[in-house]
Amino acid sequence: MPSVGTQEFIKSAVNTAHHFGFTPLERLKNHPSCKNCIEKIEHRATAADKKNDALSGMLTNGMCSFFEYKLNGIEGPILFYSIDPVPRTGEPAITLQIFNVRKSIGEALLIQTIRSLLKDIGYHNHVVRINSLGDSDSVTRYIRELTNFLKKRTEDMPPTARDLMKEHPILALMHLIEKEHDLARRSPNPLEYLTDLSRKHFREIIEFLDQSSTPFEIDPKLIGHHECYSDALFAIDLMDEIGNPYETSPLHIRGGRYNTFVSKMSKVKTPAVGAVVVLKEKKSPPSFPVPRMRQDPSIFMVQLGFAPKVRSLLLMDELKRAGISVQQNVTSDSLGEQLRLAESKNAEYAIIIGQKEFVENRAILRNLRLQTQVMVPFGMLTEHLHRVAKAVA
Repeated sequence: MPSVGTQEFIKSAVNTAHHFGFTPLERLKNHPSCKNCIEKIEHRATAADKKNDALSGMLTNGMCSFFEYKLNGIEGPILFYSIDPVPRTGEPAITLQIFNVRKSIGEALLIQTIRSLLKDIGYHNHVVRINSLGDSDSVTRYIRELTNFLKKRTEDMPPTARDLMKEHPILALMHLIEKEHDLARRSPNPLEYLTDLSRKHFREIIEFLDQSSTPFEIDPKLIGHHECYSDALFAIDLMDEIGNPYETSPLHIRGGRYNTFVSKMSKVKTPAVGAVVVLKEKKSPPSFPVPRMRQDPSIFMVQLGFAPKVRSLLLMDELKRAGISVQQNVTSDSLGEQLRLAESKNAEYAIIIGQKEFVENRAILRNLRLQTQVMVPFGMLTEHLHRVAKAVA
């Protein structure tokens, strides 16, 4: 098993987050749109609510920061991260947050970012477990079936589960899953009660995992608190050399979409998806270093369509390993919007991948200053960009 120190973990986590387009919270909260935002949206999340994300409240803290620092004043997708000690244990963790992105690309971006981090610190062998509770209509249908199932079998339930059943059937189920009780195995599958919209959302994430050759398994017993999670939930398990999960994992990785929770806590409908990676059994340093903000890279990646977005995320990882920094807005579906953003970031080159380029296994490399472009096969893109990077350095 690779041994990862605290400083190595933090450095790799920060570099990876930057590469995939996440901004440190400390920098983002000073954004002019936040400073000039007149209306502050209040939230009512308490310490009790923070227990519901099963991540020591760290996911919930992201939602609190979003409203407390008026990040809602920023238009469009908001991606940020923070490095913090886990409450009570003091273990170092990175929290990745994406707001204002309703589509499944939010989950895909989180998973790819975390997988890239895992490779950096030596954990190449890992499996993504994924499930979905669906939207509010899906959850209502599922809870109805789960309640009927458990009520008919109360005599077979352990006392603690019976007590939790009085509070909520999902809490009872979570206890049964934890105890590996037979009722948990036989209980209704939430995926069977998804609405068409939630089923489409979940299917797109599965397609991303499949197209990106990500090892994954659908786990109907990966359940989150009913007041927190909605739609997709995921966990990433580390594996040893022969493909078995470690008895004691050095990392704890969980994520999911929690739109419903944000709406409930703030009365504002804001799409939100986040993830937390905890370095287990290590102590955080007395203070976390403030990352030095580097100049924006001169290369911007543009993609249009689902398959090109998947390819661009994989390409982002390839370029990172080759030491090539790029910018992107993978959440955008507009060519014009992405090119305008590239120009505002003073990018000199744009890598453009549309459906045609994806099928032909090559990308357009456009010189934004000269308005010239060439077609470059994906397999030669890294070498070509190395020459470009030297030319614009």
